[in-house]
Amino acid sequence: MDLATLVGLIFGFSCLIAAFLLEGGRGSALLSTTAAMIVLGGTLGATTVSFTVTDLKKIPALIAITFKDRTYDSGALIQNIVNFATQARREGVLSLENNLEHLDDNFLRMGLQMIIDGIETAVLQDLMENELYYMEQRHERGVSFFETAGGYAPTMGIVGTVMGLVHVLGNMSTPQALAPAIAVAFIATLYGISSANLLWLPIASKLKVRSKEELLYRRLAAEGLLAIQEKENPNFIREKLILFWNSQIKQELKEE
Repeated sequence: MDLATLVGLIFGFSCLIAAFLLEGGRGSALLSTTAAMIVLGGTLGATTVSFTVTDLKKIPALIAITFKDRTYDSGALIQNIVNFATQARREGVLSLENNLEHLDDNFLRMGLQMIIDGIETAVLQDLMENELYYMEQRHERGVSFFETAGGYAPTMGIVGTVMGLVHVLGNMSTPQALAPAIAVAFIATLYGISSANLLWLPIASKLKVRSKEELLYRRLAAEGLLAIQEKENPNFIREKLILFWNSQIKQELKEE
């Protein structure tokens, strides 16, 4: 469980509610079934139109990713690659086949299999780059769902408020009821803005972070696989991959 995601969501919504209560508001005033239906239903409906059924089927898995505390152990990956390189030098490339069934990493297993099959270096590099490119495209597609929802939510909130005000102005015969009715109407705007900035957009940002972490890890694996293919010295491969990882981390920090 990724505590940062869970704590962040709980803390953000809690602060909003606590601030409202400290100002003398009533908790029940923040509850509106119709506003929730308009904002959440409208947001999900509009977002659904923007994507395919295949994209929508992936949404539960993407939400689960934001709450999973997944770490990529670069040190273990580098050591595995060095071990593979050492084995290939001592026993030959074909001996690497014994390691395939023990690998949980599909990308690493695919690369090793191609090396065992005698794929040329240029072809191996192109195939891995294509795999990384399509992986990045899939990630961006998932992120765009939540960014799209974050864009629609505030608008749906305004729609809900306008609908509420239309209802209020249609019942001007009871002036004493206008203030409470107007307050309820603006709850929709609150739902729209808060859901966009505390739910949809933060989830999109977390998925971007997850994507960068995985792509960086895969690029490290790709560099190692190419080094094995080129029959480079295992000790040199270790230093090369450490430098590659550190340089990529620094580059990521500069971009942020």
